[in-house]
Amino acid sequence: MAGLMRTLSRGPLHVVIIILALAWMLPTAGLLITSFRTPQDVAHSGWWTVFEHPFNFTRYSLENYRAVIEKSGMGQAFLNSLKITIPGTIIPVMLAAFAAYAFAWMKFPGRKTLFLIVVALLVVPLQMTFIPILTIFKQLRLGGTLPGIWLAHTGYGLPLTVYLLHNFIAGLPSELFDSASIDGASSLQVFFRLVLPLSVPAIASVIIFQFLWVWNDLLVALMYLGGTPDVAPVTLKVANLVGSRGQDWELLTAAAFVSMALPLIVFFSLQRYFVRGILAGSVKG
Repeated sequence: MAGLMRTLSRGPLHVVIIILALAWMLPTAGLLITSFRTPQDVAHSGWWTVFEHPFNFTRYSLENYRAVIEKSGMGQAFLNSLKITIPGTIIPVMLAAFAAYAFAWMKFPGRKTLFLIVVALLVVPLQMTFIPILTIFKQLRLGGTLPGIWLAHTGYGLPLTVYLLHNFIAGLPSELFDSASIDGASSLQVFFRLVLPLSVPAIASVIIFQFLWVWNDLLVALMYLGGTPDVAPVTLKVANLVGSRGQDWELLTAAAFVSMALPLIVFFSLQRYFVRGILAGSVKG
């Protein structure tokens, strides 16, 4: 009886959550349906009219995606985004894991001051860094190159990733490190055999944050890659499509959904770690 009453008391909360989820999913559903429609249907009726009659998935329905991927260059842009995002995610997360472990459990002069400086970098606007970094990149000939954009995303992503991982790693039981120290384990052995396996939820959540940020980034890519077509990611390609095909809504929605597909797959694949990682360090003991 108590369980039934508890379930009924949570009923309104569940209804509100379902309504909010549907409200968030509605634009995505409209985007997906529009991406399959013909130009004539898009011009003369709304996407919700497909429910009035059976939706006919004809050969022309996939023509929007074929035109976007093959003719508009979204296929190459998709590969470019992978080349940018995978290293732009792996490099900062690896560096942040080492730094977070050092700040949390290793003792060295100025540890707290350095950690405060890293956290303080979170409030520095990206726009303030463009001119000095672009000047350095020009001298090193890194502008418009993949290594340059990797370094940029690494620098911009490190403060947040270090902060999130530090909160989790600092909350690990100290007895584990004491036992490892007594057994004669080195710092690297402790990091790879204890810290990394125990920090999988936090690392997974940080990977989600960094991957989504790099994949969906337009400003940093525009500044450091410029108009270089060989390395332009999907965000730049979609922005160019908006300017050149502003009236072709069926192509724009298809391009937008192509750019959304991989982030959705990554998020749903790692979602079981997401809540555990985002709450890392919020409760100790």
